[in-house]
Amino acid sequence: MKIGYARVSTDGQDEALQVDALERAGCDRIFIDRGVSGAVPPSQRPQFSELALSLTDGDRVTVWKLDRLGRSLRSIIDTLDGFRDLGVEFCSITESIDTTSAHGRAMWQMMGVFAELERETIRERTREGIEAARRRGRKFGRPKALSQEQVYTAQRLIDRKEESVSSMARQFGVDRGTLRRALSS
Repeated sequence: MKIGYARVSTDGQDEALQVDALERAGCDRIFIDRGVSGAVPPSQRPQFSELALSLTDGDRVTVWKLDRLGRSLRSIIDTLDGFRDLGVEFCSITESIDTTSAHGRAMWQMMGVFAELERETIRERTREGIEAARRRGRKFGRPKALSQEQVYTAQRLIDRKEESVSSMARQFGVDRGTLRRALSS
């Protein structure tokens, strides 16, 4: 079965251009998500979810444009990998990607290579940025809940038995466990 998928980001947009193209492509059934951003993962879109549940081996999903599936290349690739795993073919009208042809499959594989390159480049830049920030003295992680002065004050009052751990934790607005860990370090 040929299944079409259309998506418009706002309720005010018109999906007619997409639907016309999908009908010309011979789609038997068309699912349309209206008012759904491309940033929303396909699995969280109502009509896309219904489309996914209806797929069987040998079906073909067609979109007007690749960006109707998602904003990020990773999201699109994950979606198309899911189709492939189900034995479902894919076609994007505008980009002329058709996984039933050798050229379409080659294009798909090249997209996968570029997506992997993009992921690795982002990972490298992130790692290098973190290392550079650490060399400049930047600390990562959650800030301390209690200052050294608060820990010192709590320790002094608890040792003198003027206050309990619970009362000091309440005064500082932290959990007793947080205060105990600070006192023991």
